[in-house]
Amino acid sequence: MDYGKFKYEAAVKARESRKNQTQTIVKEIKLRPKIDPHDYGTKKGHVERFLKAGDKVKVTIMFRGREQSRPELGFRLLQRLAGDVEELGFVESQPKQDGRNMIMVIGPHKKKSEAKAHAAQAHTKSVPSPRPAATAAPEPVVSEPVVSEPAAEGAAVPGPA
Repeated sequence: MDYGKFKYEAAVKARESRKNQTQTIVKEIKLRPKIDPHDYGTKKGHVERFLKAGDKVKVTIMFRGREQSRPELGFRLLQRLAGDVEELGFVESQPKQDGRNMIMVIGPHKKKSEAKAHAAQAHTKSVPSPRPAATAAPEPVVSEPVVSEPAAEGAAVPGPA
């Protein structure tokens, strides 16, 4: 085996291994302890979307002023969020206070490559093909011209007089 062939096969193998790799992306969601129920639902929807895509989610609760004296409110909010999305992901790092912020990381149950494959499969099933399936078209009906026999002499021919 020559050295050129060896180098080529090594390059092909490296390219294949890079194709199957996925980079871990950490998305971040920021919340406040006093959050409205509708706003909480919106943020929870973002977290669910990120987890379905196979990304990790870093949830940060920002405390301001007097809120800093009540870290248990933020802890309860993070626990509630973790419970709401537990079918899509798991808590990678428990909530911990970091200065004015409380941070928790949620990881997806599915790997990114599995999530991409699942999304692609669902996309191909739900999107119909742009052209309908070819079916046998009915043949056009051709009518033959009606030929009338010449009228006999002396017979009355209807028509304009």
